Amino acid sequence: MPNVIGIVGGGQLGRMLTQAAHNLGFQVYVIDPTPQSPAGQIADKQLVADFKDENVIRQLASMVDFLTFEIELANADILNQLSSLGVKINPGAETLKTIKDKFLQKQFLKEQNIPVADFILIEDRDGLNEAIEYFGYPFILKARFDAYDGRGNTLIKGPEDIQTGLAKLKDRLLYAERFVPFIKELAVVATRGSDGQISTYPVVETIHKNNICHMVLAPAPVSAFVAEQANIIAAKTLEHLQGAGVFAVEMFLTKDDKVLVNEIAPRVHNSGHFSIEGAATSQFEQHVRAITGLPLGETKLKHPAAVMINILGDRVGPAQPSGTDRALAIDGVSVHIYGKHEVRPERKMGHITATAQNLEQALKKAQFARAQITI
Repeated sequence: MPNVIGIVGGGQLGRMLTQAAHNLGFQVYVIDPTPQSPAGQIADKQLVADFKDENVIRQLASMVDFLTFEIELANADILNQLSSLGVKINPGAETLKTIKDKFLQKQFLKEQNIPVADFILIEDRDGLNEAIEYFGYPFILKARFDAYDGRGNTLIKGPEDIQTGLAKLKDRLLYAERFVPFIKELAVVATRGSDGQISTYPVVETIHKNNICHMVLAPAPVSAFVAEQANIIAAKTLEHLQGAGVFAVEMFLTKDDKVLVNEIAPRVHNSGHFSIEGAATSQFEQHVRAITGLPLGETKLKHPAAVMINILGDRVGPAQPSGTDRALAIDGVSVHIYGKHEVRPERKMGHITATAQNLEQALKKAQFARAQITI
């Protein structure tokens, strides 16, 4: 029986995928440039190399039965070549190629009649002037590639922000997007199985600080009408993407109850971490099931409410977790520490999930637990 999964990327997502895969009896090999990466610490093998290293990706592909990725920095061109040679790669390499270029991603969504904010390509100063004329102020200037946790976005509130924004995103391919005055950010973690079946987890609200996900509320405190819209949009999005696996569809909710897609992640995602303790099947197990041809699991919540809070670094230096014992003494609280060796400001070092009978109780538990932990 084929039982070796290869993962391009060895961060915390790879670590939690590895845990889920081991529970189902699979071996896991990972590629990551950091020795003893979070996933590498528990995987059966780690190849120490860059995510884009063509030779090492080919080597990994020759060693495994199923190949996936946990980071958009993976080399989509090489994965596409390997796919054409019969390597089982999920989600599809063409999907990664489309999604990792955020301008192409927006074009793809628009072509499929999936609601998104207006956007325009920026190739030079004339293109920037066209964006100013088209959108007015404010608007968002975005990097097309390798942008995550807000590192590739800058808000242009007026003419005085243009030079600062261009300096922040210098030497990067850009596009601009109309600013959406949203009232909530939502997400739906959805999965397509190898048989084409699509399943969705309950809609969640994601709360960000400095463009980094800080907290996730499950289920999202929205109307049934909004939740239905979000689920329909997520399922429709997956119908047009290639390959099996978990996808996160991030969305904006406007004051008139319209839902717009912000962006897609072709992988397990921070907005789905609550599912480890909060749902019948975690997003990580679901991804393993999908890419290996196993039937998808149930996605309903196991508790009325779950709240996830990220444990972010607040200094520079060696990681030294403490206080997890105090956090774990709280009923319904689970703690995940990712095993990263170095702390950096706003680096994701772990997360806490609290379950309860309602969101208010879960939030109080999660916040109290977070206050107990230092890294």
